[in-house]
Amino acid sequence: MAESKKIPVVSKEVLIPFIIITSLFSLWGFANDITNPMVAAFGTVMEISTAKAALVQLAFYGGYATMAIPAALFVRKYSYKKGILLGLTLYAIGALLFFPAAEFEVFGFFLGSLYILTFGLAFLETTANPFILSMGDERTATQRLNLAQAFNPIGSLFGMFVASKFILVALDSDKRNEAGELIFNTLDEAQKAVIRTHDLAIIRDPYVILGFVVIAMLVLISVTKMPKRDTTKKYSSAADSFKRLFANGKYKEGVLAQMFYVAAQIMCWTFIIQYAGNLGIPKSTAQNFNIVAMSIFLGSRFISTFMMKYINAKKLLMIFAIGAMVTTAGVILIEGMAGLYLLVATSAFMSLMFPTIYGIALDGLSEEDSALGAAGLVMAIVGGALMPILQGSMIDMEKIGPFTGVNFSFILPFICFCFIALYGYRAFKIYK
Repeated sequence: MAESKKIPVVSKEVLIPFIIITSLFSLWGFANDITNPMVAAFGTVMEISTAKAALVQLAFYGGYATMAIPAALFVRKYSYKKGILLGLTLYAIGALLFFPAAEFEVFGFFLGSLYILTFGLAFLETTANPFILSMGDERTATQRLNLAQAFNPIGSLFGMFVASKFILVALDSDKRNEAGELIFNTLDEAQKAVIRTHDLAIIRDPYVILGFVVIAMLVLISVTKMPKRDTTKKYSSAADSFKRLFANGKYKEGVLAQMFYVAAQIMCWTFIIQYAGNLGIPKSTAQNFNIVAMSIFLGSRFISTFMMKYINAKKLLMIFAIGAMVTTAGVILIEGMAGLYLLVATSAFMSLMFPTIYGIALDGLSEEDSALGAAGLVMAIVGGALMPILQGSMIDMEKIGPFTGVNFSFILPFICFCFIALYGYRAFKIYK
C-alpha cells in the first residue's frame, strides 16, 4: 500500500502533454452540452415533435458509432498525436458548417453538420482516453483517467452556460405570454419566418466561434512534443484483436454498461428542460437546472476520484449506480419540483461512471488491443443516439397510465442504471 502511494498519478516528464490532452476533454464536453438544449430549441423553432427534434442526438452520437473503429485503426497504424490532429480537423469542419446550415434553414443540414463534428469527437475520444491511460503506471491508470475526465464537465458546464445565457434566452420563438403559453405558435407564417431566421442565427454563432477555437487547439498540439509509443513492436492483425476482445467478458459487459450509461446521461440532461417545461418553466430558466446538475456532477467527479484511494473503483461504481436508481425512481413517482430536484441530484451519482467503466473494461488488455478496445467503448456512446428518441416519443404521449409522459419516460434511465449496478457488482465479485 505504501509503495503504491509513491507512484505519481502524473509524472513530471509528461505533465505538459497531460495538461494539453486533458484540455481536449473540456472541448468535447462543451460540444456535448451546448448541443443537448438544442433538442428543445429546434423542436420549437422548426415546429417539429420532440421525437423528431431528438434526431439531434441521433446525429450527434451516431457520429461516434460511425467513426470510432476507423479512428482506432488510424491510431493503431499511425500515432496518438496524428489521431488527435485529424479529430480536431473534423471537429472544426463540422462546427463551421453551422454557418451555411443557418443560411439554408434546413434541419437536415444542421444534423449533417453535427454528424461530421462528431466524427472529430470520435477520433478525439478514441485517442485521448487510451493516451491518458498510457501516460504513467498501470496501477494509477484509472485514477489518472478520472482526473482527466474531471475536466470534461468543466467544458460541459461552460457549454450549458453559453446555451442558457447566449442562446436560449435570446430565442424569440421561446417568448411566452402572461399565461405561460408560447407566442410563436399563434403567429402567422410570415412572422414565424422572421423569427426562425433570427433564432437559427443565434444557434449558429457559438458553433462557428467554437470552430475557430478548435483550429487554435489544432495548431497548439501540432507544435507540441508528445510522448511516443514504441513503434518497433509488431502487432497482430486487427481481426485477432477483435477475437480477443469478444472473448473477454469483462470488456464486453463494459461496452454494454457504457452504452447504457451514455444513454442515461443524455436522457437525464437533455430532458431536464422538458421536465421543467411540464411545470411551466421557460427553456432559458430550465437550463439553469442543467447548470446546477453539471456543477454537482463536476464536484462529485473530484470527490469520487479522491474516494477511489480508499474504496475499490468497481464497488464504488455499483454504489453510485444504486444511488442513481433511487433518484430516478423518485423522478418517475414524484411530480412537481421535488421530482425535478431528484433529477438534478442524479448527476451526483453519474459523475464517476464513464471513466470508471472505461478503466475497468480496458484493465488488463494488451497495448495492441487497447486501441480497438477503446473504439468499442467510444462506439458505445451510440446509446446516446437511440434512447433519447424513444424517450422523446414517450414524452409526446403526454399520459402513460397514471403518470405524465415526461415523468414515466425516466423509466429508461432507471433501467440503464440497473444494468450499470449489475456490471459494477460483477466486475467487483467475478472479474477481480
